Amino acid sequence: MMKDQPSERRCIAILVDNEAGVLARVIGLFSGRGYNIDSLTVSEVDPQKHTSRITIVSNGTAMILEQLKAQLGRLVPVQKVVDMTLDHDSVERELALVKVKGTGEKRVESLRLSDAFRAQVIDTTHESFVFELTGSPSKLDAFVNLMRPLGLVDVSRSGVAAIARGSEGM
Repeated sequence: MMKDQPSERRCIAILVDNEAGVLARVIGLFSGRGYNIDSLTVSEVDPQKHTSRITIVSNGTAMILEQLKAQLGRLVPVQKVVDMTLDHDSVERELALVKVKGTGEKRVESLRLSDAFRAQVIDTTHESFVFELTGSPSKLDAFVNLMRPLGLVDVSRSGVAAIARGSEGM
């Protein structure tokens, strides 16, 4: 990255033909420029048209991210590229499963915090909980950070799903 240009966070949604090798080509554009993908989700969105949606969250300079979007748009299996951060008012959500081990006061505190974050207990033993939590990536980060001193054991996150607000589709 160029040191004089600030890094930006971008959420980019890509509609692609659902065929072998498409994901590798898409992520190859990011790795080829030395950019990390912070979040990646892929799912088929229309089985009849054989299309999938790839949602990528990455950080980089505005110039490089614009170049990546242009290059993504030129890939043959790509139908559409949308910058959810700049082009639309959008909603981002992520799912996390968070395992916390603890007894006594730490157990009580983890339950109290889970209630404040609207996390659901989906598994429990005498010594641990597994919480399910959905929300913005920053909300999940805050919950995980609060659970660390209480006995955080493991975290599994789905990656960001994003959609534009309003009546228009992608």
